[in-house]
Amino acid sequence: MSEEGSLGVTNSPRFVSNLTKNTLALVLAGGRGSRLGPLTDWRAKPAVPFGGKFRIIDFCLSNCLNSGIRRIGILTQYKSHSLIRHIQLGWGFLRGEFSEFTEILPAQQRMNTGWYKGTADAIFQNIDILRAHRPRFVIILAGDHIYKMDYGQMLAEHVQNQADMSVACIEVPLEEARAFGVMSVNSEDRITAFTEKPQDPVPTPGNPDRALASMGIYVFNTDFLYEQLIRDSDSPDSTHDFGNDLIPYMISRYRVIAHRFRNSCIASSEGANSRCYWRDVGTVDAYWAANIDLVHVTPDLDLYDSRWPVWTYQEQLPPAKFVFDDEGRRGMALDSIVSGGCIISGATVRRSLLFSNVRVKDGHTLVEDSVILPNVRMGEGARLRKVVVDKGTIIPNGLVVGEDPAEDARRFHRTPNGVTLITPELLGQQLHFVR
Repeated sequence: MSEEGSLGVTNSPRFVSNLTKNTLALVLAGGRGSRLGPLTDWRAKPAVPFGGKFRIIDFCLSNCLNSGIRRIGILTQYKSHSLIRHIQLGWGFLRGEFSEFTEILPAQQRMNTGWYKGTADAIFQNIDILRAHRPRFVIILAGDHIYKMDYGQMLAEHVQNQADMSVACIEVPLEEARAFGVMSVNSEDRITAFTEKPQDPVPTPGNPDRALASMGIYVFNTDFLYEQLIRDSDSPDSTHDFGNDLIPYMISRYRVIAHRFRNSCIASSEGANSRCYWRDVGTVDAYWAANIDLVHVTPDLDLYDSRWPVWTYQEQLPPAKFVFDDEGRRGMALDSIVSGGCIISGATVRRSLLFSNVRVKDGHTLVEDSVILPNVRMGEGARLRKVVVDKGTIIPNGLVVGEDPAEDARRFHRTPNGVTLITPELLGQQLHFVR
């Protein structure tokens, strides 16, 4: 009997819940994210704070929980202490009695003496752990994107299409497609060609300005995944990467199907105005823009949607506080998000996002169009415009950033779009390393 027949009508709640219950999620969270520059000098990209109180990895983990997938492995490698600590503090509530877990799978040379060589090798080096959990399906996730998605719908399509592997995909502007794996599909959405980060991306038929890009989300039938990982591991010419090696090999030999993100996204609103949201915040410009978008009246990403909450760990903090109401010395925040533990003392914050425990002193201090990470201390008379300030930075009294591009580029990390990244180290503050 087919799986559809044994479990009920495809896409019914009972059918989908049986799929998610028998699925193991593996989150690839070991990458540095070098395009974020100094922001990832001391943390992996999935551990970078986002949205005032979250980490980037919280979004795919929340998608797992909200989809009904409660067996999760997180593969770590690059400077993972911050990430591991966050997982231990915020994601240890799953119940082992119900076969629920969040496991941290660091690079530990289980299958050979090397570190993870690529995305496929990272999974292969944990193949014995996968076998012990005995899942029917494995969903492989990138831990460094911001989006809301019901993985249960992707699993249901995977089974309905009798696929060996399914690849989640989204249309992106052609000029941005060079950063992704780009695919071509036939009328049944079977993938017919796949190129990782092509110099000349192939546009989608009928839409010359857009390309069909991989989201780095893969669903496998488990036994098929084992076969492909072992075959790839034995190949001396492989880079052991899903995009470079496994997918191009499989598309002409097996049934590899593209899953359209629009079929499983959790839209920010209903009806004609509904919007699917997915962002790769892999550059400082993209990271700044995605955070600043949240302060708009109607942001593209809805963090206030109780139907599909984003879970995280946040320490217990007092409410945000705004003090002084004198002319020329008024503590206020306009069109901004201000997290717990913040104190804005006689200063002005406009169109900015402040993470927890930020202190902004008076003395005509101004923060505009900026993203301020946790535990930042802002000195008197500072003026910051269009900046990202890393965690724990102490901004000196009178520092001015965002008014002189040449001076900003000389002292700090300034992007092509005019965003200035300030870290403790760039100010000579050795927060992480003391010789």
